[in-house]
Amino acid sequence: MSRTRTVVTGVAALAAVAAIGACSNSETQQSSSSSSTASAAPVQSSSAAPAAAHNQADMMFAQMMIPHHQQAVEMSDMILAKQGIDPRVIDLANQIKAAQGPEIAQMQGWLQQWGMQMSGMPGMPGMSGDSGAPPSDHGGMHGMPGMDDMPGMEGMMSPADMQALQSAQGVEASKLFLAQMIEHHRGAITMAQNEIKNGQSPDAIALATSIETSQQKEIDTMNQILSSL
Repeated sequence: MSRTRTVVTGVAALAAVAAIGACSNSETQQSSSSSSTASAAPVQSSSAAPAAAHNQADMMFAQMMIPHHQQAVEMSDMILAKQGIDPRVIDLANQIKAAQGPEIAQMQGWLQQWGMQMSGMPGMPGMSGDSGAPPSDHGGMHGMPGMDDMPGMEGMMSPADMQALQSAQGVEASKLFLAQMIEHHRGAITMAQNEIKNGQSPDAIALATSIETSQQKEIDTMNQILSSL
């Protein structure tokens, strides 16, 4: 009888130990699960942040300024390929390319982040001046998703304008480049001011502010050069 009582007592003790162990394991799993959930939450929040940090004005700014910059780079390439160009104009064209090339890449990166990358970049139809598009078809933007409701981009050269620059030589080419680029820059400043007023993305607003300042300085320089040619 004593031996039976001892066996029962031992079985009960083993059961108690097992129950305690199971409870401990359950608490550990719950704690681990809770810890994992807590640590995962900030990751989800941070990954969603870039998409939230922009609005329609930011997207329009990048979508329109990219081809605008591309045309300025193309105009600069045209003048740099010519002979007999004023050295000050050559310096200015190189300055424009050096500034606007990286800005194009920066804005293209934003559009990728925002899921709004435009088709036809780089080398958009209508940008080379040989597409036969009418002057109102600024850079081939019409017909692109989300672009039909946008006003024409300010300061863009028509295919005829681009052909005139391509054909010009010497002093005539220098003068035409400066006159066209002044108009082009003024358009960019108008677009930048709209972004500063209506944009949400801090990076896009900062770029617009830089464009407004730098291109106004270049306009002043171009007016000085133009008056001396």
